[in-house]
Amino acid sequence: MSIRERLSGNEATAIAMKQINPDVVAAFPITPSTEIPQYFSTFVSNGEVDTEFVAVESEHSAMSATIGAEAAGARAMTATSANGLSLMWEMIYIASSLRLPIVMALVNRAVSGPLNIHNDHSDAMGVRDTGWIMLFSENNQEAYDNMLMAHKIAENKKVLLPLMVCQDGFITSHSIENIQLESDEEVKKFVGSYKPEHYLLNDKEPIAVGPLDLQAYLFEHKAQQAEAMRNAKQVIKEVAEEFEKWTGRKYEFFEKYMLDDAEIAIVCMNSTAGTAKAVINDLRAKGVKAGLLKIRMFRPFPVEEVAEALSNLKAVAILDKADSLNGAGGALFEDVTSSMYVNKKQVPMVNYVYGIGGRDTTEAQIESVYSDLQKIVETGDIGNPYRYLGLRKERN
Repeated sequence: MSIRERLSGNEATAIAMKQINPDVVAAFPITPSTEIPQYFSTFVSNGEVDTEFVAVESEHSAMSATIGAEAAGARAMTATSANGLSLMWEMIYIASSLRLPIVMALVNRAVSGPLNIHNDHSDAMGVRDTGWIMLFSENNQEAYDNMLMAHKIAENKKVLLPLMVCQDGFITSHSIENIQLESDEEVKKFVGSYKPEHYLLNDKEPIAVGPLDLQAYLFEHKAQQAEAMRNAKQVIKEVAEEFEKWTGRKYEFFEKYMLDDAEIAIVCMNSTAGTAKAVINDLRAKGVKAGLLKIRMFRPFPVEEVAEALSNLKAVAILDKADSLNGAGGALFEDVTSSMYVNKKQVPMVNYVYGIGGRDTTEAQIESVYSDLQKIVETGDIGNPYRYLGLRKERN
């Protein structure tokens, strides 16, 4: 029986961590993720978990400590945002290359500079190719649920990769919503205990972790990481199916909202999907066949499934809450268009960079995107595919 509660996204994440009861949590405070270790440290002080909480001197140290703990055979977790993730950057690569299934809550925030503490996806996009599994969360419920599924995915023997659960800073991390929690006992049963096969504290199998890896082996080890990421796709599907049987809440690689009969659609991630859904409801009442594809699993990217889901549309807009600064669109746009190309699907597509530094994205702006898509369908002219949404003195 689920427990009805009202929680912020940060508190929901911290409660999920409490229910998982990891062996080690190492963290350093940074807005807007600070509340997660703050709440969790309270659980430690109150004796509600038997976790070893390590209050480190920096985010680099936080990831270093979780790497050490996980390599020793412990289940380890952390949380961060933006510049904190940037400071971890060296260790982010090391965690994945050592195949350590660390779980991290990433509360998305703009990366400096100039300094900005509000939401966009520049932090996540900066580490999108570091070998971490990445799940995105539209709301507090999804942040909680993704965290409950995270260890079963990351620790699977076919995967053994670190995983980050992303949610939008302040928009969901600090907003209180109704949420369904599961009981502590049921969570522990679902997540299970961590039983690593190879670890430093196993006196029956002396091993080295992180040795020099030169030309003779590194290439093959990177190929093994890539294979593990491909394996994660099926594992994520299987864990979600098990989660649905337990809770009744269904998760797939992405959510299709009124997409089956849609003619035009938006692709986006995280909390913007909620705004898009409200706009779609209004447009549908006016007879406009608008839809949405909300990406949940960003790494590994569901290439074939995305191409199939979008193949029957007449025009598509991909919304990126970070700019790749490459002159050729954002990261999500690149992944979606690549998916379409390699699967031989032809649909007119445009990219909108939006919401940088926490700038509000309104229903009117989302509706303007659908209006643009209607014009593309009517005229057959895409125009400039690289656009901005909500930029003063807008350049399209």
